[in-house]
Parts: sequence; structure tokens; C-alpha cells
Amino acid sequence: MALFPVYLKLEGKIVLVVGGGEIAEGKVEALLTTHASVRLVSPVVSERLYQLSLNGKVMWRRRQFEPHDLEGAALAITATDNIAVNHLVYRESQRLGIWCNVVDDPPYCDYYFPAVVRRGDLQIAISTNGQSPAFAQLLRKKMEKEFNDDYAVTLADIGEQRRHVMKVMPPGNERKQLLHGLAQQALLQHEERTNGATAS
Repeated sequence: MALFPVYLKLEGKIVLVVGGGEIAEGKVEALLTTHASVRLVSPVVSERLYQLSLNGKVMWRRRQFEPHDLEGAALAITATDNIAVNHLVYRESQRLGIWCNVVDDPPYCDYYFPAVVRRGDLQIAISTNGQSPAFAQLLRKKMEKEFNDDYAVTLADIGEQRRHVMKVMPPGNERKQLLHGLAQQALLQHEERTNGATAS
């Protein structure tokens, strides 16, 4: 099975999360960074999730999952310790044409979560196509050491330059070459700063 890598715009879209434990908490935290509208369903939730609901960051339905919880949702994630509930969420999602992820249950997943290295707007997603999520996590830890926080600053600078070029130059090969040149120059300068800091 070949997977198609893609980044989703979830701002303002409803994402259903079923479950209130540590795994669900991690998914909710990640979703909130995308400005998704998180709908949480679980009889009991962690202290962190409870606080998020009190602060209005998450809409918590304090009960067991019911099929109508999926109404209007763009995605579903279920991370309970009850297999029957997880599979019910998946079946109902399939019926409604909503992509669903049953955590740690690959046959009941329409999509998977990659291991991600984040440095500001730079995101590097790592997938092993389901062969070994543990290996993906090891690679993530390795790459987190290689890609320091300065990459976020470098990317922000490139983004500012790109926006200026896009305003003043018409589309075409010349603009494309300039943008590639600016990116290459910024990367070289980043590497020089990093190598200089290491040497000192």
C-alpha cells in the first residue's frame, strides 16, 4: 500500500476526537495548533483536556460516543481503550464519508499520523508506511538534533523575501529562478552560521 503525503488546512473545521486520555490529549494539542474546531467526546477526560474545555478551546461532550457526534465533522480520531467504541466510530465515519483514524489500529485508519519535526513554519513529516512507527520516532529524534531552531528564523526570512518578490515581479521563469536563488543563498548562510557556531 502506497500512502499519499499531504498537509491539511483544518482552520475552522470540526474535528471529532473520541477519548479523554493521554493519547487523545496529544491529538487535541496538535489539532489546536492548526486552529481546528475540536469536538471532544468522552465520559472522563484528563486534567489538561478539562482545562482546555473550561477555557473554551475544546467543546467537550461529557458522555459516550453517539453517531450524531460526527455531524459536520471533517475528520475523526478515536483513542479510547474500548475496541467496540473505536470500531463503532470508524464504521459511522465510513457511512458518512468522513476520514477516521483509530489510534494504533491500522486496518481501521483512513489516514495515519507521521512523526513530525517542527521548527516554526518548517515541518518535516516522517512515515514508514506503517512498517515501524517506532523507527519513525527514532528518526524524528535524530532529525530534531540536526534541525535546530535557527531553521525557523531562516525560513521566516525566506518567506518575507518571497512575498516581496511575488509583489514586484510578474510570474515567469525569471521569478522562479530568483526565488530558488534566494532560498539557496539563505540555506548556505544558515549552514555557515551553524558551522561557525559549532567551530567556536
